[in-house]
Amino acid sequence: MINGVTMKINADDYILSALKEDITSEDVSTNAVMPEDKYGKAELICKQSGVICGLQVFERSFTLLDSNAHFDTEVKDGDFVHAGQRIGTLYGKIAAILSGERTGLNYLQRMSGIATITREYIEELKGYKTILLDTRKTTPNMRLFEKYAVKVGGAANHRYNLSDGVLLKDNHIGAAGSVTKAIQMAREYAPFVRKIEIETETLEQVQEALNAGADIIMLDNMDNVTMKKAVEMIAGKAQTECSGNVTKERLREIAEIGVDFVSSGALTHSAPVMDISLKNLKPID
Repeated sequence: MINGVTMKINADDYILSALKEDITSEDVSTNAVMPEDKYGKAELICKQSGVICGLQVFERSFTLLDSNAHFDTEVKDGDFVHAGQRIGTLYGKIAAILSGERTGLNYLQRMSGIATITREYIEELKGYKTILLDTRKTTPNMRLFEKYAVKVGGAANHRYNLSDGVLLKDNHIGAAGSVTKAIQMAREYAPFVRKIEIETETLEQVQEALNAGADIIMLDNMDNVTMKKAVEMIAGKAQTECSGNVTKERLREIAEIGVDFVSSGALTHSAPVMDISLKNLKPID
């Protein structure tokens, strides 16, 4: 869903907004010490081991301030980097390097943290058919970058936004009146090319969703015993997704039950940032 092309045509507005948030009228500190245009270089150093992600977004944070700036990277998105490793060298106007530093690092650290935790989750699912998904529990105005980081980490994207697919949750069911009614109404409204997924919390709801012809049945916050019974009931007549209370420690036992998908909001809402610094800024002729 999220790829390099999507990033290129959609990212600039978000990055510019982030730069404007940090520079409302001027960068007072930089203007004080750099009154004239001078060129320089700085090294990007990884202070913590993990999966690097967001290198193009990092570079774009500077080229939007200085069109001649460029970042010579020694790695690529998805590579595992180690504490103390130099990731690359940034060249450009010193003023642009100083003014864009925090914005560029914020993106890179956040995206690398998500890619790293996603890779850790993926390791737990090796050997199983279950596919790891993200959710819409993303930071406002960061979804494009965070979902891209999930992909770089090795997982798949669930729907990108509310226009991307039909997912009937508990409140949709409440609004419609029942599981059956919600599925019927969605089937009548949505184009035939869209699958209909519905959230279930009990075995009774699972059976009702099956009878109503749901394409994907989400097993929400079920314990392992109940989830196993649900998968046996469904028996391949619909795809299954486990959601709710999904931790890294539970992934293997969930996968052993045989669900098709497992989604975790923790990939985006609880990932720690990766410690990366821009160091050794020096003028160049």
